[in-house]
Amino acid sequence: MRVYISVDMEGIAGVAAAKHVQPQERDYDRFRRLMTQEANAAVEGALAGGAQEVVVSDGHGPMTNILVEELHPEARLLSGSNRLLGQMEGIDKSFAAAFFIGYHQREGGGDGILNHTFLGKIVQEVRLNGEPADEAVINAGIAGAFGVPVALVAGDAAVCADAGRRLPGVLVAPVKEGFDRYTGLSVTPQKAQGLIRDRARDAVQAVRAGRLSPYRVPSPVTFEVDFKRTAPGRMATLFPGVERRGPRTIAITDQDYLRGFKLFWGCLIVGLAVFEGLL
Repeated sequence: MRVYISVDMEGIAGVAAAKHVQPQERDYDRFRRLMTQEANAAVEGALAGGAQEVVVSDGHGPMTNILVEELHPEARLLSGSNRLLGQMEGIDKSFAAAFFIGYHQREGGGDGILNHTFLGKIVQEVRLNGEPADEAVINAGIAGAFGVPVALVAGDAAVCADAGRRLPGVLVAPVKEGFDRYTGLSVTPQKAQGLIRDRARDAVQAVRAGRLSPYRVPSPVTFEVDFKRTAPGRMATLFPGVERRGPRTIAITDQDYLRGFKLFWGCLIVGLAVFEGLL
């Protein structure tokens, strides 16, 4: 049994400020270590539940955060940012389950800590078939396209609550709650890692018992993006199949979820390049 673990950073226990998750900041090394430790807790739980192989995908920022020398020896690490499926690169139908660790609330969804959706510099909101969507549900759609259920979501209380609403049967491990985008109430790393370890074990057992199903987005799927600036919206129309619905809004509709996601992801990459003056 293979388990795929996608790990973000804003939802890690203790993270409460941008300086905690940005490589150029002094506090970053502390929190990348805690990110690695939460990934390890998920690996340990998966193995205890009966998994034979675990792949950990570093899914934050440059996607080179997890300390490979401190990663659980039974795991393999996917690192680096040139990816066609973003935080879900490398997943395929051979996996029995996916875990999301360190995940966070979507941009504008509430007062979740460091809430954003994929590229916070440029994205105001993403809608999936008309409903505002966070990274967890969009990535669950990728897993579902391969027939892989999301069995565990760990992070802030908001993303866990949304996952529980959208992904029937998913186990959650809330490790903190947001008072404001930059203020949160968190359990200690030790408590968070223990909770993740236990829930990961239970999640694998739930999959083995057949209690979880893949999240499949009804077709056709429409990815709609509101950018924070107009330029990304205009430049995204370089791609065939991108509809501009307003000065800052684009939409992509496709019968195939993965194909639609890749075009959506490409538009975000171009949008960021525009924002940073590279195009």
